[in-house]
Amino acid sequence: MNLYESIDQNNLPKHLAIIMDGNGRWAKQKGFLRTFGHENGTKSVRKTVETCTKLGIQNLTLYAFSTENWNRPKLEVDTLMKLLVSSLKNELKTLMENNIRLNTIGNFSALPNSVQKELAGVIEKTSANSRMTLTLALSYGSREELISAIKNISSKVKNNIISIDSIDESIINQHLYTQNLPDVDLLIRTSGEHRISNFLLWQIAYAELFFTDVLWPDFTPEHLYEAILSYQKRERRFGKTSEQI
Repeated sequence: MNLYESIDQNNLPKHLAIIMDGNGRWAKQKGFLRTFGHENGTKSVRKTVETCTKLGIQNLTLYAFSTENWNRPKLEVDTLMKLLVSSLKNELKTLMENNIRLNTIGNFSALPNSVQKELAGVIEKTSANSRMTLTLALSYGSREELISAIKNISSKVKNNIISIDSIDESIINQHLYTQNLPDVDLLIRTSGEHRISNFLLWQIAYAELFFTDVLWPDFTPEHLYEAILSYQKRERRFGKTSEQI
């Protein structure tokens, strides 16, 4: 069966998020350094972005580097940063040809200057693109995001810019890194782990979760199709009963 042809184009997730896990284990299983896994993981990123564009996914967010990842060995962190810079340079043409806008969420200032410069350049050059928004979560942690939002809102309350009584979900959304993105509909995590790992905790409140044992460098378009087909079979009730839907 052709999995792509089985997908209902009228029931696609508007926002797909992926925790790309398993690069290191993939490399170790093959007798290589963890960095070799990250290098091969970029190929899966490219295939996933191309597939989402083909499907018509409007928003794709990839967990590329967490706040906790700074604690990894320096060689691995340096390799990840160099890979990020080279990938941005190599993929700009593809982003432009496919009308994809690049976006980033996280603590931008914590990234090396070379990464900041390359990111800012690609974000600017793709800013008018509208087919899909590709968001890279870099130096990102959801708890840090929420703390930042609380501080900003508190400051505005203190300075009488907003009132306490006016604080609702909409106000909180406006102060998150993802303020211009819809809530996540489908979250995929590879490598067999069943954790959220501090990723988009607020935004996945009603997301469907899909876990696969496949390590990220082995993740193919077919695996993505399987996740989307699983999503399309689920009844999304948002607190209602089946009869109310």
